Amino acid sequence: MKLSDNIRYLKGIGEKRAELFARLGIHTIGDLLAYFPRGYEDRSSVMAISDISAGEVVCVKGTVAGGVRRFRSARRMQVVQTAVSDGSGMLKLVWFNAPYVEKTLSQGGEFIFCGKVVQSGFAYEMINPVIDREGGGKTGKIIPIYSTVNALPQRNIREAVENAWRVVDEPLVNIIPSETEQRYNLIDVRSAVQNIHFPRDFEIFSRARRRLVFEEFLILQTGILLSAVPKEEGRATAVNDVRAVRTFAAGLKFSLTGAQKRVINEICGDLKKTVPMNRLVQGDVGSGKTVVAAAAMFEVASCGYQAALMAPTEILAEQHFRALKEMFEPYGVKVAFMSGGQKAKEKRENLELIRSGEAKIAVGTHALLTENVDFENLVLAVTDEQHRFGVRQRAALSDKGANIHTLVMTATPIPRTLSLVLYGDLDVSVIDELPPGRKRVATYTANEKMRRRVELMVEKELESGGQAYIVCPLVEESDVLDAKSAVEYAEHLKKGILGKFNIDIIHGRMKAAEKDEVMHRFIRGETQILVSTTVIEVGVDVPNASIMIVESAERFGLSQLHQLRGRVGRGERRSYCILFCENTGGVAGERMKIMCETDDGFEISEKDLQIRGPGEMFGTRQHGLPNMKIANFYTDMDVLKEAQTAAREILDADPDLKEHPALREKVEEKFAETVLN
Repeated sequence: MKLSDNIRYLKGIGEKRAELFARLGIHTIGDLLAYFPRGYEDRSSVMAISDISAGEVVCVKGTVAGGVRRFRSARRMQVVQTAVSDGSGMLKLVWFNAPYVEKTLSQGGEFIFCGKVVQSGFAYEMINPVIDREGGGKTGKIIPIYSTVNALPQRNIREAVENAWRVVDEPLVNIIPSETEQRYNLIDVRSAVQNIHFPRDFEIFSRARRRLVFEEFLILQTGILLSAVPKEEGRATAVNDVRAVRTFAAGLKFSLTGAQKRVINEICGDLKKTVPMNRLVQGDVGSGKTVVAAAAMFEVASCGYQAALMAPTEILAEQHFRALKEMFEPYGVKVAFMSGGQKAKEKRENLELIRSGEAKIAVGTHALLTENVDFENLVLAVTDEQHRFGVRQRAALSDKGANIHTLVMTATPIPRTLSLVLYGDLDVSVIDELPPGRKRVATYTANEKMRRRVELMVEKELESGGQAYIVCPLVEESDVLDAKSAVEYAEHLKKGILGKFNIDIIHGRMKAAEKDEVMHRFIRGETQILVSTTVIEVGVDVPNASIMIVESAERFGLSQLHQLRGRVGRGERRSYCILFCENTGGVAGERMKIMCETDDGFEISEKDLQIRGPGEMFGTRQHGLPNMKIANFYTDMDVLKEAQTAAREILDADPDLKEHPALREKVEEKFAETVLN
């Protein structure tokens, strides 16, 4: 069979089972072999009963002691119970709804039992252990465990992979050049795939996994490097007016933090060079990134050149426009504004201000990228909330000038480990200090029993002049997901004790103009409660907003919750974040605990990466990250660095990958659905 053959033709599959495999994204033989296990059960060695501990998955070998008992439980389940001895101790064994076990064990002889050990009073027992005889094939090896769906047992997946491996009569595609394999001591692709599914031992498993992790990271890094738009050859305009920056800083109504001063110095150091700046500024919510960008833009304007700032939404762009206009007007620096919602006359006037060079600063949305926006001498392009833009969009703003300096900003703290992946081509500056006086947002978890108390607290806060966000994970009621619906919840609020306040709703399905109008009403204070989906996650500054309530908080990631919390606490009022969460166990409970204990965005992002991985943290499409099948950004950083180096080596020798068509094809396939394309 070929790798491209439909899985339904594989022995033991058929039409109906093929539909179950399709739900896992497995359609072909190649898909099946590339469906890697999520974990392993070590049945390769046998332990003495005296050495086992509760919580372990182990194998023991012994004989049945004291007979086999079968009975019905109070819940009418069939139970088979026995004990096994190996000379070092006794272990109780229990099976539910497995009547065949009685006949198997009554045949006598020595058996191997594999399963999880649990504490039962003062003794240990195994629940539903696997039964095998010496050489029976179920034990004596490492067993792969796959992610699956109901009605598709692990056994069926394992058998399918074994059958596929036996019948495939074509070589697996090798995307890693042989010289790269040798340089980084990688085993061949066939051995890697075979031993990721059925490893002989953990040493060969480790080598197989390293090879496949390297391959995934190589695809990722090659895709990112290929997606980065190279600048034209030539010199950038050097900007060096230290006195202007000092004048700007001295004229501010507040003092810059040490971190802001450090980052401004790093940016100014780049601007005075003839090599185009390519810098990312990371800063937590409220750390003051805008004023850092303003200092750089002011220096550019003072030297007679132009700077542009692009934001992802009209409201955020307007906010920047107002802030920069207030900062620059005392110095006679004119600021122009461009957005899709402008009237024709206003748009023409601003286009002329930019084209003539009279406006040294241009602020806007994607409207800045349109063909009719011409700059006289653009030297610096700033992109805010950069993760909302693809690489090509950021490059389009840079293309408005020749070899211009580029500054991108994000309020989404990105783990230092992950910034190597996302921004390998950028110099990274971090604003890791909040301005003095910035109040911590008190964060609490709540359940349904506390609902009335929370509503009374909100009522009191709104009566004293505050405003509240209430964030729901869904737009409309769902029969599938048990989570709060924004539309349904807004209607519910209007009927309760909070119905006396003005309540509005905003979500992603609304038209841009509708969303802008809702946000403007909230900013003006006409609305006291804004029920929203995560569209308010970034950007807008409403100093009066003092309460953030997140419904079904367990459905959000840590970084997302931190961004939502950052919408409050931006003024003088003491602010609160209430996380409604019915499930406080496991990962959900761990997230809630972290949110209540820390407001350090970088610490939170590291925890989020550790718990969920980058695809879920940021959203694959949003950040241009393809899903990882086997690589882990948190534990595989050493391999990532090697793969990044290898990607540069390959592209330096073959920029278009003409000599490596298999790698090129895989990169295009992986990045086809992301913003990098």
